[in-house]
Amino acid sequence: VVSDYRLFLISTMIIASIAVLGLNLLTGFNGQFSLGHGAFYAVGAYTAAVLMDQLNVPYWATVPIAAIVCFIVGYLFGLPALKLEGHYLALATFALALAVPQILKYKWLEGLTGGVQGIVLPKPEVPFGLPLSEDQWLYYFCLFTMIVLFWAAANMLNSRSGRAMMAIRDQNMAAETTGIDIALYKTVTFGISAAYTGIAGALSASAIAFVAPDSFNIFLSIKFLIGLVVGGIGSLAGSVIGGIFYVLVDNSAQALSQFIKNDLGLQFDLSAYAVFGVLLIAIIYLMPMGIAGGIYLMWHKLRGAR
Repeated sequence: VVSDYRLFLISTMIIASIAVLGLNLLTGFNGQFSLGHGAFYAVGAYTAAVLMDQLNVPYWATVPIAAIVCFIVGYLFGLPALKLEGHYLALATFALALAVPQILKYKWLEGLTGGVQGIVLPKPEVPFGLPLSEDQWLYYFCLFTMIVLFWAAANMLNSRSGRAMMAIRDQNMAAETTGIDIALYKTVTFGISAAYTGIAGALSASAIAFVAPDSFNIFLSIKFLIGLVVGGIGSLAGSVIGGIFYVLVDNSAQALSQFIKNDLGLQFDLSAYAVFGVLLIAIIYLMPMGIAGGIYLMWHKLRGAR
């Protein structure tokens, strides 16, 4: 029997995978670089938290509402972002990630957001009298949501719209000459990407049962980006690998630091960011296409050897 803590950890990996998938749709499949997806994650989390806390909306109903709110926010942000590309777009999204946590602390929003103290939420109740713990039910709920979202993403990418998205990524000018409405596809992709990440945020609000502005600092956006690069940019499977990677490293860094100090006798403080940095450099050097890309290449080499 898997313990509730391990189920909670797996649930956070699933949530992280959804968030990385959201970023992947924008960066990996549409070519728009973002350093601000932590902002959409925060908007999704706070949308769910406020609905549950103020209006007693069931946790499951907050997920689609958070998706709609984040789609609108992402779409509206994507409109002025049309004039920005490359590092200018990255800086604009970076500014968004810096601004949102500070906005959530404003006194005139304290009645909704709880200000610096945040909002404490109840754990999701198990429906229909099912013989499951809260963490077990949350795991199944998150897993079901992830499967639906990945299925939707796979179908979208295999459609005409998905091919248009990737054409814009690969060759912007050529895509425009074939009649693709670049402005429309870029803004809608921004909205869909934000919606996916917002859903992850809404799920995290239910999983952790607490939201606070400082939980959504700029490092969260950087972790999503690291997960994307490590997993594999432009790979759906890479989104899952990236989500698992960043949660595992985040939760293992402290244990690794204690092992180095106590078992190896080295007085060396190891933070999660140091582990992230070392592993990121190693993976980029060994697998430039990410773990998913590395596995794909190895598989083809093995098949070719036969």
